[in-house]
Amino acid sequence: MQDPIDATHLPQGVRARMLRNVNGLDMHVLEAGEAGRPLLLLLHGFPELAYSWRRVMRPLAEAGYHVVAPDQRGYGRTTGWTAAFDGEIQSFGPLNYVRDATALVAALGYDEAACVIGHDFGSPVAGNCALSRPDVFRSVVLMSAPYGGPRPWPKGEQARPEAVAGLASGGMNEALARLDPPRKHYQWYYSTRDANENMWHAKQGLANFIRAYYHHKSADWAANKPYRLAGWEASELAKMPTYYIMPQDLGMAETVAAEMPDAAAIAANNWLPEAALAVYAEEYGRTGFQGGLQAYRCTTSGLVAAEMRLFAGKRIEVPSCYIAGASDWGVYQKPGDFEAMQNTACADLRGVHLVPGAGHWVQQEQPEVTVDLLLDFLRGTAAKQKSERSD
Repeated sequence: MQDPIDATHLPQGVRARMLRNVNGLDMHVLEAGEAGRPLLLLLHGFPELAYSWRRVMRPLAEAGYHVVAPDQRGYGRTTGWTAAFDGEIQSFGPLNYVRDATALVAALGYDEAACVIGHDFGSPVAGNCALSRPDVFRSVVLMSAPYGGPRPWPKGEQARPEAVAGLASGGMNEALARLDPPRKHYQWYYSTRDANENMWHAKQGLANFIRAYYHHKSADWAANKPYRLAGWEASELAKMPTYYIMPQDLGMAETVAAEMPDAAAIAANNWLPEAALAVYAEEYGRTGFQGGLQAYRCTTSGLVAAEMRLFAGKRIEVPSCYIAGASDWGVYQKPGDFEAMQNTACADLRGVHLVPGAGHWVQQEQPEVTVDLLLDFLRGTAAKQKSERSD
C-alpha cells in the first residue's frame, strides 16, 4: 500500500491516511475536522489532487464539518487502478466514480454526506452522485464545470452503436483543422496515446509544465476574459484560449509553454508557491497523467453518454450551488451547459457565483471567498436536511 503524503506538506489541521478496499481501491484521503460531524466530500479535477483542497479544508472543519478529500481513481497516492493505454477504460466510467464516492462515504462510517463538492472533472462526478443517489449525497456544489445533465435518448433506430459513434463531434475536429491557423479540441487530444508522454516528460520539465498550465487557466493570465459562445461551432470554439482549442501541431506541453509566467509573475503568485508546485510535480512525476486522462477517453468514446443515459430526463433534486472564477473559461467551454444547469438540470439551484479574481482554480486562487460561499450554501441546506430526517 502507498504511504500517505508527508504531513509536512499539509496545513495545520489537515491530516492524511489510506483507506483500504474502497470499491477496489486503496484510497488516499486528506481529512480535517472530527469524525461523526456532517460529512463534506471534496472531489478534485484534472490535473489536480486531494491536495488541491488544502486551503479550504480547515476553515470548513472549523465551521463544524468532517471534511474529506480523496485522490480520485487515476490520481495521486490512491492505488488499485491501472492506466495502460491499451487496457480497459470501463472502470474510469462515470458510474464507477459514483461507486467510488459512495463506497468512501461508507468506509468513513457514514450513511450519507451532507454535501458532495466537485471541481473541474470532479464537478460532473459530484453531479452524477447527487443525481443517482440523492439519499446518500444530500446536497451538491458544482465548481467550474457546469452540470448540463444526462443526454437524452436519441429517437429512432440508430445507424451505429453508441460505443462506436462516440461523443459525436459533428465533424468538429475536422472543422477546427480547416481553420486558419488549424486547431484541435483538447479533450480529443487528451484521448490520444501521445498526450501522457507529452505532459509527463515535457521538454521544459514537469514542474514548469504544471506551472504554465495552472497559470494559463488562472486569473493571473490577463487574457482570460470568458463570455458565452453562440454554439457548438468551430468558429465559436476557436475564440477560447489555446488550452481548450489547441494549435493542431502542438501538444499541451508546447501549447502552455508559450504562456509560461515570467519571474515577476512567479514571485507575485501567492496561491501556487514553490512548495505547492513541488508537491504536484512529485506526485505526477511518480504516476504520470494517464490515470486522469482515462476519463477523457471515456467521454470521447461515448461511454460516459451511454452510461448516464440511464438517467435521461432526471434532474438533480437535492439543493445545489455553482461556483466558478469570473475569469474561468470552463463556465462556457461547452456551449449550452451553463444555461441547462440553471434551467433544467438542477431542480433546486440556490446560487450561481462567479468569483472575481479567480480563474479555473477557484478554490486555490480565492480560498477565503470559496469558503464563505460554501458555508452560506451549507447553512441554508442544513435546516432542510434536519427537517427531512425528523419526518
